[in-house]
Amino acid sequence: MKHDNLLLSMLFVFTPLSLMAIGGGSSVLGALQHAVVDDQQWLTTQGFFDMFAISRVAPGPGTLIVTLIGWHLAGLAGAIVSTIAIFTPSSVLVVAVAYLWNRYPDAAWQKALKYGLAPLAAGLVLSSVFALLENARGGWIAWVVAALVALAAQKVRLGPVTLMAIGALVFCGLFRAFG
Repeated sequence: MKHDNLLLSMLFVFTPLSLMAIGGGSSVLGALQHAVVDDQQWLTTQGFFDMFAISRVAPGPGTLIVTLIGWHLAGLAGAIVSTIAIFTPSSVLVVAVAYLWNRYPDAAWQKALKYGLAPLAAGLVLSSVFALLENARGGWIAWVVAALVALAAQKVRLGPVTLMAIGALVFCGLFRAFG
């Protein structure tokens, strides 16, 4: 019976996050970490970061971390429930909005939605970045590298793999010098 309660709890935790993922999966990482580490205490901070690393290496959307968490907590049933909870609500919402978007082209609400959701998505992504960096083992060095890579991404327009390689090299150099 406890297993059923866990599956239901996972459904209630992950479904609202699906509807918040306006900026993509990375926009809810901070809220996800807070929910599974602080509120539910399903994972430790290190366990969350381990699953985050695995989900970032695997191909697919960033929200696959939720599938890993579900698998960790309740095996195959947990993976299925958590995947349904994170993908279904937002998918249904997108289909409904796309239908209305095409049915009422150039409606005033479309402009409001387009311009209103952009800063919200950016804020959610920044919040997730803050939450991840706050708990990173790299300390201030991780913050510096993240800022440098973000600046380089805007000014130099290098690809993500190149930026990751440069960031890793800078981090290693700074860590050796100051860590």
